[in-house]
Amino acid sequence: MLKNLYNAFAVTLLLTLLLCGVYPLVVYGLGQTLFKSQANGSLITRDGKVVGSSLIGQSFQKPEYFHGRPSAAGSGYDGASSSGSNLGPTSAKLMENLKGNIQKVLEENPGIRADQIPVDLVTTSGSGLDPQRSPASADLQAERVAKARQMNVDEVKKLIQEQTTGPQWGIFGESGVNVLQLNLALDALKPVAPSPETQK
Repeated sequence: MLKNLYNAFAVTLLLTLLLCGVYPLVVYGLGQTLFKSQANGSLITRDGKVVGSSLIGQSFQKPEYFHGRPSAAGSGYDGASSSGSNLGPTSAKLMENLKGNIQKVLEENPGIRADQIPVDLVTTSGSGLDPQRSPASADLQAERVAKARQMNVDEVKKLIQEQTTGPQWGIFGESGVNVLQLNLALDALKPVAPSPETQK
């Protein structure tokens, strides 16, 4: 009896030390050594100040910045409330949201037609935190951004191409443009005041 209790206690203590002490420390150490940026949230800094993460989108509303994908996470891009809208294809609320998003895009980008709007410009992602847009969504906004910044539209489109990344490892997903990084690149090319983190 006592031998069984001793064995159970010893195994419990050993597993506690391994799984609650050694293992987490090893994983933390490897993360900080081999994947420091990713392990610390893939943060983006500018002038020594953290302005966001490459993994979490932000809401930009000013005409001189590219706008992110609509978000259903909390009040928008809330990492603590990551979620899709959970609205089905027959939902009247979903159709109302889509119509509102389409109208907003048309008002923000004069001269375009509803059938030219890429789907990711008016729909939310499953997480509500998507930091990327499709290159087509960025291209559609290029004229508005160029006009607001008094830039040549070809210059803005060239920047979009430079900021476009391909599928992961060349096979997973689609090409995309990180909205925050694109807006920061715009500011580096032709600064405007105030900076994008205060233009949300």
